[in-house]
Amino acid sequence: QVQLVESGGGFVLPGGSLRLSCAASGRTASTYAMAWFRQLPGKEREFVAANTWGGRKTYYEYYADAVKGRFTVSRANDGNAIDLQMYRLKPEDTAIYYCAAGLKRPFEIPQSYNSWGQGTQVTVSS
Repeated sequence: QVQLVESGGGFVLPGGSLRLSCAASGRTASTYAMAWFRQLPGKEREFVAANTWGGRKTYYEYYADAVKGRFTVSRANDGNAIDLQMYRLKPEDTAIYYCAAGLKRPFEIPQSYNSWGQGTQVTVSS
């Protein structure tokens, strides 16, 4: 089982930037898909971005349309950590952000992941 710990998040003005980090421990996550989801109270968990293993040291990035061009997901060299750099943040980006790791497909749905972090709050407001 992979354990995930997130850091980062906080309060930012619209147009600002934040960086979230997620570190994996327990067993190596280098061949796992690692992803970010976000969730508002009473709403379903929503896909944000994923970094998936493509064999050897190749990783691929995928983004939800709502964040494409504003968010960047990156993987540590050993494959056991993932960052989400968020630029030009909007109030609608406000949510609890969760890191996830898993081996199933499709990678855009929460059911494909069996390891989750505790979540970190991101608030975008003036």
